[in-house]
Amino acid sequence: MSTHQRKPKTVAKKQRRDAARQQRAKQARARGRRERAIRVIAVVAVVAVVGGGFVWLVLDSRPAGAPAGVVDTDETSRNHVQGEVDYVTQPPAGGDHAPVWQNCGFYEQPIANENAVHSLEHGAVWIQYADDLDAAAVQRVRQTTDDEPFVLASPFPDLESPVVLSAWGKQLQLDTVDDPRYEQFLEAFVQGPQTPEPGAVCTGGTGEPVN
Repeated sequence: MSTHQRKPKTVAKKQRRDAARQQRAKQARARGRRERAIRVIAVVAVVAVVGGGFVWLVLDSRPAGAPAGVVDTDETSRNHVQGEVDYVTQPPAGGDHAPVWQNCGFYEQPIANENAVHSLEHGAVWIQYADDLDAAAVQRVRQTTDDEPFVLASPFPDLESPVVLSAWGKQLQLDTVDDPRYEQFLEAFVQGPQTPEPGAVCTGGTGEPVN
């Protein structure tokens, strides 16, 4: 069979894959809205009178389940720029970025920081993994991108830790994907309250993930 004859099937397969990813993204956004509806976004002080005395109840404003070890980064600028950006934090977790975002999904080759940071602005979590990460851990990361439409993953050169998870303004370094904080970070920050542009998409940008 010729290449010409196979091409329509390839296009149709890609369209089905994109449609499925968009449906999962829609479901994830709905789930995120439900979860955020029951979270406390601001610190609220509630005064209760108990036995004639005052008791102050302070509700935590951090995302539910945010794990220990998360670092707040200093890159807060959100300008669209052309060309490379010299990010203070490596891997980057926010800052100026390319006008086009990186499509969420799993990548076997490094991707441009500037496009990935734009995805973070849309509420995605970017999983960076070391080139020599063992196959089982890589498969776990790939499965995460299958399960979570607002996650992208790619190898990143010269990581200080085997796995790094980045959301907008948030970052966590891990030695293994078996660390419970791996899932906790995703739960807290995939389309979490740190998202500068909630409701934005993670498809229709640049890049061809392998899943």
